[in-house]
Amino acid sequence: MTPGSPPLLGLYIHIPWCVAKCPYCDFHSLARQGPLPEGPYVRALLDDLEHSREGLLGREISTIFFGGGTPSLFSGSAIAEILEGVSGRAALAADCEITLEANPGTIDSRRFRAFREAGVTRLSLGVQSLHDPSLRRLGRIHDAREAHDAMEAAAGAGFRSFNIDLMYGLPDQTAAQALADVRAVLAVAPPHLSLYELTIEAHTAFAHEPPPLPSEDERMAIEDAVTRAAGDAGYDRYEVSAYARPGYRCAHNLNYWRFGDYLGLGAGAHSKLTDAQGVTRMVRNPDPAAYMADRGRIASRRRLARHELVFEFLLNALRLTEGFSQDMLRDRTGYDFMELESLWAPAFARGLLEHEGDRIYTTPLGRRFLDALLAEFLATTEIIPAEAS
Repeated sequence: MTPGSPPLLGLYIHIPWCVAKCPYCDFHSLARQGPLPEGPYVRALLDDLEHSREGLLGREISTIFFGGGTPSLFSGSAIAEILEGVSGRAALAADCEITLEANPGTIDSRRFRAFREAGVTRLSLGVQSLHDPSLRRLGRIHDAREAHDAMEAAAGAGFRSFNIDLMYGLPDQTAAQALADVRAVLAVAPPHLSLYELTIEAHTAFAHEPPPLPSEDERMAIEDAVTRAAGDAGYDRYEVSAYARPGYRCAHNLNYWRFGDYLGLGAGAHSKLTDAQGVTRMVRNPDPAAYMADRGRIASRRRLARHELVFEFLLNALRLTEGFSQDMLRDRTGYDFMELESLWAPAFARGLLEHEGDRIYTTPLGRRFLDALLAEFLATTEIIPAEAS
């Protein structure tokens, strides 16, 4: 990438409905009430894209990601209509990765085939656990048997790739239970694996009534065990929570972590777009009815100050094992590495960051305490000069 050129562009499509709201979920999602308004929502998405074309400046879309909510509640024909509409309104990369999130309680082999025939190339299956008591505590609508069946169906559905989402550090979970979950998933040999520690987010049911979680020492032991199991099975941990076999990294999420651009369509979707004047963040109206009726489709729009770019860049790039290059820092934020020396120095001194050639990345210790490190960076970036020299 040459300095000043726009980053890669992804397209995120939000389908906010789900069968039931999970108690840990802080994403914008709504429990389904009656039949889904597939037709009106699809038309609203494509109308939104039509009105957003000018802001894309003719750029090619490199990835598409259907998230939610539960996108697998939509029919294969609705997904096909969306993808046909997108390809008629924007240029797609020849190797465009198209991911759809699916809940094991909402799919079967027939639906998987319909999604693949619609143009989906990659599936992301939200298994979360294979332990029935844990699934009940998490409020999931599927049980372990359904999760196993869904994984087998995903493996045989002919997608170019598929991912399994798994959580650890669950209420009353032991290291043995977490390891059993990971080994069961590894037996299916998914090309990609996402391993997340359960965190209690504000404004969730778990925040209101916190469940009994493993201690910090127990969570660290669980993380070590599941990470080692994935590594021993040949998966590369290329991001804090992402593991992949060679050639199967998630291109859409890589673009996020490399501080690329993305256009978000759908109720509550977020966007980040770069132009000659800087970076703009937008949020779509979170109310599906208002979004479909086009009553103020964009809820907020804000141009980021240059010094804000530094923290947002670090928030994403430091999640990657590869970290970031000094050229990427300069290209994405306008700041030179040495201009921000006071920002890095304490983290280098404490062994949280490493510097090799022109690349900066977190050490294993830095990844373990990444949230605390980023909190320190947030406090520091608020007082760095607003203009680069």
